[in-house]
Amino acid sequence: MNAIVLAILVMVTLSLARVSVVFALIVASLVGGLVAGLPIGDIMDAFNQGLGNGATIALSYAVLGAFAVALSRSGITELLAERAIRGLHLDDQPASRRWVAFTLLGALLAAAVSSQNLIPVHIAFIPVLVPPLLKLMNHLRLDRRLAACVITFGITAPYMLLPVGFGSIFLNDILLANLNESGAELGLEVTRGMVPMAMLIPIGGMGLGLAVAWLWSYRRPRHYEDRDLAHGDETPAQAARHLAPWQMAVLAAALVGTVVTQLLSGSMVLGGLFGFALLSVSGVFRWHEQDGIFTEGMRMMAQVGFIMISAAGFAGVMQATGEVSALVEGSAELIGDNKGLAALIMLLVGLFITMGIGSSFSTVPIIASLYVPLALSFGFSPMATIALVGTAAALGDAGSPASDSTLGPTAGLNADGQHDHIWDTVVPTFLHYNVPLIGFGWLAAMML
Repeated sequence: MNAIVLAILVMVTLSLARVSVVFALIVASLVGGLVAGLPIGDIMDAFNQGLGNGATIALSYAVLGAFAVALSRSGITELLAERAIRGLHLDDQPASRRWVAFTLLGALLAAAVSSQNLIPVHIAFIPVLVPPLLKLMNHLRLDRRLAACVITFGITAPYMLLPVGFGSIFLNDILLANLNESGAELGLEVTRGMVPMAMLIPIGGMGLGLAVAWLWSYRRPRHYEDRDLAHGDETPAQAARHLAPWQMAVLAAALVGTVVTQLLSGSMVLGGLFGFALLSVSGVFRWHEQDGIFTEGMRMMAQVGFIMISAAGFAGVMQATGEVSALVEGSAELIGDNKGLAALIMLLVGLFITMGIGSSFSTVPIIASLYVPLALSFGFSPMATIALVGTAAALGDAGSPASDSTLGPTAGLNADGQHDHIWDTVVPTFLHYNVPLIGFGWLAAMML
């Protein structure tokens, strides 16, 4: 068995068995490396070299987690949640709960979509926006698996379809450039207008998956406990009682300043630090509590951070094995002259590669160099080739335990420890997005 396929199967199996994802990634790295014939020393060198690629995003999440806990500690989120619960009569009017839940999910979807293009902060908004909403979600009896599906759709579908913000980077700078580079000697020429059109059918599959999750899979109420995100000399509810109007203005300035600082500096770390520093001097919590609050916020995001770091190491080992090209070549031998089977196997191989690397952005250069000659040899049109390469690269991004598309929602929804990364984020997004992507990606390849 191919080393990458075996490593992915080991990682997924251990994760589904509720083994720590970090442990699963390390074991899978060792298994994949050994099967590929790498010595233990080389495996660990590749793993260690890859770790640095995940360190920046892990630190960013830790700092944003500290900012989220500081917001909770101020009592403002408790105050807003209580007013919403009382004012909307959420505890005694089921009809009101349904409409408010619908509006809240729509707002989360809009925020996620905007984070990819209008205000391109990517997943940085999640640890700040989502934890304060958890108490409101609890009283709405909203299934957090649905919230995870909504957020994941909002941070993945736009960059695969809309050529603005991160979508411009993925569609034009990465996908388009690599397609033309890989197909230059084979006569393939792709224009900017062709790429979004080719991806329209696959993204339609994701849209169908979102509708199924929203209207059927997770429409039933689910119960959660109300838990404080921060602990100090007084509870958030007590802190909310003596919030002065000027302190509320500082809280609003901290939220806006965090976003503006990140956009200007390009650093989530600096954005989170700015917001936390502003709250520290505002008096919304006692000065001697700031170290404990910062530590508590980092602890809240520790799981996600370590998974991101370990995933980068795992991806380093997978690339060091050199088994990606062998996986594609071995698959081509099984296809024969069956064009439909060729499209299906190319998509499935893309699923394994992306789930291992954890990022569709990093997968495109690898996929394009191998898939463009293969697709053209089977007679696929330029539009069909775009759909195959784009979908194959994106597959697994939403359903990988190591992807920021799943780690991001978990970071926000598990702030109070009631949302499991694998069973409440990874499995739901895999079933509702990756499965339709395979079907609709295959359909696009055969129709275009």
